[in-house]
Amino acid sequence: MKELTTYYTNKNILFKDIKQISPKELGSRRKIDIYAGTSTDLNFYAIFILDSKSRFIRKNANDLMELCEKLSTFLDHNFKKKELLISSPLCSKAKEYLKQNEWSIRVDFM
Repeated sequence: MKELTTYYTNKNILFKDIKQISPKELGSRRKIDIYAGTSTDLNFYAIFILDSKSRFIRKNANDLMELCEKLSTFLDHNFKKKELLISSPLCSKAKEYLKQNEWSIRVDFM
């Protein structure tokens, strides 16, 4: 979590509250780190960190959207900012699909 807060501090985003949610709590078996945070300017963030060797494709984007909906239901909150921090290759169709659904994709993490 320290790397995450340092990364966002370098982007001038400060969190006053951030907590990690395990994928098991949402009924998922995926290897993904999930964080829910509140910034000092009262924006609510859903942050998903994905580190895999295989390419992130459109099917994975659909799974990520479902996981975000489960997170919203689990915490009973709609998130203003949804972010994907990814280090694996990203398919252009998946990237475009996420951007259309108001996701931020950051590939410079890790």
